[in-house]
Amino acid sequence: MLGNNFLALAATFALALLWLRFNDYLAHRGWISSQLSRKIIHAGTGPIFVLCWLLFTEQSSSRWLAALVPFAITVQFFLIGMGVIRDQAAVDGMSRSGDPREILRGPLYYGIVFVILTIVYWYDSPIGITALMMMCGGDGLADVIGKRIPSKPLPWSPRKTWLGTVTMFFAGWLFSISILFVFVIAGKLSITFSALLLPVTFLALLATTVESLPMKDIDNLTVPLVCVAFGHLLF
Repeated sequence: MLGNNFLALAATFALALLWLRFNDYLAHRGWISSQLSRKIIHAGTGPIFVLCWLLFTEQSSSRWLAALVPFAITVQFFLIGMGVIRDQAAVDGMSRSGDPREILRGPLYYGIVFVILTIVYWYDSPIGITALMMMCGGDGLADVIGKRIPSKPLPWSPRKTWLGTVTMFFAGWLFSISILFVFVIAGKLSITFSALLLPVTFLALLATTVESLPMKDIDNLTVPLVCVAFGHLLF
């Protein structure tokens, strides 16, 4: 059983690092912009990691082993941002301006949230999965779509657009529902799929509202926080 968990840990590490380094490489070569790479990493890393939870056994230690993956990557982010590790490909892939210190904000918060929600919620509850998918799919794709397809800015948040906000809602909802469906089918969640639809829709609305506010570089904290807070009321 423990051996299976270590195999699951190795597979999760391999997939997460492959995804990160692939996008870092594309940005470093100039084939995609650093901003696009940052958001692709943002949107894709979460679902890959969460789906890898299915590889682990039901032992109590599983969540802690799985959390080692985002923890190790987050420590790496911190060391790169502080200049202790020189990794220009990672900087190109995760910063907007090429300044390593940018990694100490959004990407670092992203990793910390993953560590905490993995340990606290795991697949015992839909709350953690929903919070992570709203942060990944919703917030990640909102920026990509909102900045590439012209639409009117929000009156209360001129840096954000109506299209980006609509994308936040639908992408966050779709990512959440899709991943939760997989866990229900796998028998990991003791709740019917139909019972998830309304709570996830309400959480998507709340997360979208919070993401639309004129706050910079803290969406990776505020979006999952509101999902967790209201998730306890809705699920």
